[in-house]
Amino acid sequence: MVYIHREIEEKIIRALATFPSIVLTGPRQSGKSTLLINTLNGYNYITLDDPLRREQSISDPLFFLDSAGENVIIDEIQYSPGLLSYIKMRIDSSRDRNGLYVFTGSQQFHMIKNLGDSLAGRVALLELLPFSVNEKKVAVGFKDTLDYFIHGCLVGSYPELVVDSSMDINIWYGSYIQTYLERDVRSIYNIGNLRDFQRFLQLLAARCSQVLNLSQLANDIGISVPTARNWLSILEATRIVFLLPPYYHNLGKRITKSPKVYFLDSGLVCYLTGIRNSEHLINGPMSSALFENFCIQETVKCFFNTGRRPPLYYIRTNNGLEVDLIIERSFQELIPVEIKLNKTPGVSMAGNIIKLKRLFNGLSFSDGFILSLAEKSVPLKDDVSVITLEDYLEKIRG
Repeated sequence: MVYIHREIEEKIIRALATFPSIVLTGPRQSGKSTLLINTLNGYNYITLDDPLRREQSISDPLFFLDSAGENVIIDEIQYSPGLLSYIKMRIDSSRDRNGLYVFTGSQQFHMIKNLGDSLAGRVALLELLPFSVNEKKVAVGFKDTLDYFIHGCLVGSYPELVVDSSMDINIWYGSYIQTYLERDVRSIYNIGNLRDFQRFLQLLAARCSQVLNLSQLANDIGISVPTARNWLSILEATRIVFLLPPYYHNLGKRITKSPKVYFLDSGLVCYLTGIRNSEHLINGPMSSALFENFCIQETVKCFFNTGRRPPLYYIRTNNGLEVDLIIERSFQELIPVEIKLNKTPGVSMAGNIIKLKRLFNGLSFSDGFILSLAEKSVPLKDDVSVITLEDYLEKIRG
């Protein structure tokens, strides 16, 4: 099977030249092991999914490290947290050398805490999400934004689904959710009722791109609001969902202050909501919400793939004015972005961005974008342009 290069590879190589160790986290099946094996030639690869190696790392960590040698990839490090104190001693005895250890893992909560405590100042933290559209286009022929959108929803972004066209997508997602529930949620986070948790996941999918209402979600399932908040934190930590916070710095009480919820793989949303074909996707009741979810997920990936935390927000005023996305750049420059499932550019599409700039004229806004299905990028009015997905991602990549 042909290896598809990942955008984060350059960042990994640079981090290995600067830090004694790095950790690459990300959701299950996002391609972490494949990326490292194909990128880091000369590194010894060990996975703690192997019960024998895992037991050795726990019962005899010094012998485990001796046999592993230096320049080693240790996959699923969260299964042997006690190993980190011994690795710290090895690193400290070779402080003039970088790139000694590379770790991977899927469960962010526990893993990041352990690594932060044990290897503070000695480890670079990077994160790999499923394929971005720029990575996927190597394997799939795309003509325009609509092609990207349909593929992102009906096939998804996980590498195995993209590179293997014979894969049964519904069976794959069903197995993925079951593995996620059993291995991550039940064993790591001690969730009591998995059926309620799965129902919670499905209800969130049906509400993607909406302002989060935890009280309503909790009431619909019959759980407490603190339980719903805890479950949402798990989904966020394991990179199933992304919470887009409101931008309300110095804007007073005129702004909605609840986050909006998005999934980081639109294919999972379609699986959970029963959308199986392009007709249902494009003309169904969730079409606009799914296009918005798809554009937000690709924006988030663009930042993670360059080793940056996504400085992303939205604005909604109490009188109903909303702009879907605000990207904060250096010196508090704000890029307003509206997302429209529309192929025909029109001046009226710039309305909300223009109103926003006038309403909050004390903020430093840059040119605004209308991210749509348009076949080419064109200016509209007042420094607002319709832009294609590829042009948009190129502009925000920085």
